[in-house]
Amino acid sequence: MLAIKQLRVEFGARVIFDDLSFTILEKERISFACHNGAGKSTLMKCIGGALEPNAGQIIKPKHCRIGYLPQEGIHISGVTLWDETESAFAEAKALQSEIDTLSNKLDDMDPRAPEYYDVLDKIGGLEIQLEHFDPSRMKPKIESTLTGLGFKRSDFERDCSEFSGGWQMRIAMAKLFLQEPEVLLLDEPTNHLDIDSQQWMEQYLFAYPGAIIIISHDLSLLDALTKRTIAFAHGKAEEYSGNYSYYLTESKARKEIKIKAYHAQQKEIQKQKAFIERFRAKASKATQAQSRIKALDKIELIQVEIEDAVMSFTFPKPPPSGQSVAKLENASQSYGKTEIFEGFNFEVEKGARIAIVGPNGAGKSTFCRLITGQEAPDSGDFTLGSKSAISFFSQNHADELDPDLSVMETCEMVASRENAPLVRNILGCFLFRGDDVFKKIGVLSGGERSRVALVRMLIQPANFLILDEPTNHLDVQSQKVLQTALSEYPGSYLIVSHNRSFLDPIVTRTLEFRPEAEPRLYHGNVTYFLDKKAEEKDIEKQAAKRARANEREKAKKAAATSSVAAPDTKLSRKDQRKLDAEARQQRSSVLKPLETELETLEKGIAEIESAQATMTEHMSTPEVSTDGAKMQEASTAYQALSDKLEKTYSRWTEVSDKIEKFNEEFKE
Repeated sequence: MLAIKQLRVEFGARVIFDDLSFTILEKERISFACHNGAGKSTLMKCIGGALEPNAGQIIKPKHCRIGYLPQEGIHISGVTLWDETESAFAEAKALQSEIDTLSNKLDDMDPRAPEYYDVLDKIGGLEIQLEHFDPSRMKPKIESTLTGLGFKRSDFERDCSEFSGGWQMRIAMAKLFLQEPEVLLLDEPTNHLDIDSQQWMEQYLFAYPGAIIIISHDLSLLDALTKRTIAFAHGKAEEYSGNYSYYLTESKARKEIKIKAYHAQQKEIQKQKAFIERFRAKASKATQAQSRIKALDKIELIQVEIEDAVMSFTFPKPPPSGQSVAKLENASQSYGKTEIFEGFNFEVEKGARIAIVGPNGAGKSTFCRLITGQEAPDSGDFTLGSKSAISFFSQNHADELDPDLSVMETCEMVASRENAPLVRNILGCFLFRGDDVFKKIGVLSGGERSRVALVRMLIQPANFLILDEPTNHLDVQSQKVLQTALSEYPGSYLIVSHNRSFLDPIVTRTLEFRPEAEPRLYHGNVTYFLDKKAEEKDIEKQAAKRARANEREKAKKAAATSSVAAPDTKLSRKDQRKLDAEARQQRSSVLKPLETELETLEKGIAEIESAQATMTEHMSTPEVSTDGAKMQEASTAYQALSDKLEKTYSRWTEVSDKIEKFNEEFKE
């Protein structure tokens, strides 16, 4: 489907790729792996057409469309959210416009003329192309995609310029998903998503009809979605026929085999060199010595990559804290007409390990500022423990760094005396290696500045940490280093993140922020929280089902007891009974089929919801959630159920409205 042939990419004297070749097959699920800076994003830009390689080819069929979602840098303005996402169907709209134009042209043509049938044939061909887009499903698809990614219906008519950078990326993602290109390129797609939107995206990707190439540091997503991993190092690609966990295991085994072969080769080379040195001066052995010299020259030497040292760090020893670290009492906060929360009570106790989750705009960042005293609540009280020492990492802190200082200087100026000698080692843990530590802050990318801000925060002695999306710009190794350090940290911490594989082993509670509702604390990690939410959603569905049944019963009773207009006193009793009978018969002939259909629809809704609940339970089992093939198969089935449920709900609404309208007219 797609072939990368002898690709070469270089920036100045630095060669990123040289003679890189591999293929991508139809409907494949591939992850690009390796440490940051190895060229994953650069290669994705080349495939997506955003960057021209210095040499080589990217070969694709004419019909193959490639859709690329970068990590950041998308800014849309001057168009509403709905219009921007609807433009994903520009091709379908163009087809419909051409069909309409040709149809109007037919009105002025002679049906007996040959040209008439030529136009008819052309219209038929265009309609076949249009069927691919299924025009009747365009609006529901746009709605479900936007709401799935966290947009509210009230956002649909807002100008895109009103949305922040993270939401702009969601707009681009929605449009890309609706276009359904044959190859989908995603560079860290979860960075700007909350947990609910990430779950929706995962289900969408599992059922996606095209090929997917993804760069992500979310290990649970990679393991569930991908079936092939391409790792990059030193400008070359190495392929692994499995997900990310398979790649980690297999790459380690390959390296061990290679090291053994390297040592065996070196041993043999030394043996041959010893023979040559011993006998090259002897006439009787000179021929053999020369032969072995030639053989050595022809040997293809095995190259062993120099591994980065496995680095780790520990937090500076925190000062002891009191039992109460920080407390909010009856706190309320709002911005203009937007109320974040009201009368909120929360206490962080010594040793707390809390994940903070929820959709963007629900109050997570506001809570972090309040619980650290950076911002005072509109009403209520904030109390910081007498011995509490706070260290706060926010994405905004990266913008506050001095651009004229080096990475090393920036971190050394806040390090404790004990930690000062370890600053360079700690920077290495977070991808600043070699001369990288002497770069000026002003020349760093946004992600690099964010990592510097994170290191600054980590090396300051504190007993209360607040980390706002700390893993967004970390590779897998750096995430593991941070995760291990946090697991051994004796203080308290709050972490705002959606990275379940990072959070689950190190948090014991989950605080959920919800729009237009009070925050809620779950006594378990993020997986526990998601399981509880699924249970609650199932209960809500059952309640909704009972409510629909009650509404139907009310409609039946109302229909049965509704009376015809007061009888005309001029009519005889016999004539009045005849009129009443005719009215009842007329009403029954219209209403009964609708009520029968409504009952059938409600039964169908209950069956689909039950099937979804069973499928959700099936997908959460270890044998499915850890098997990419089984997970994709289950997700495809779940998506089919969701589509069917959406159509059934839509019809249920139509029939219910008809029944209600008919009953009102009958009463009149």
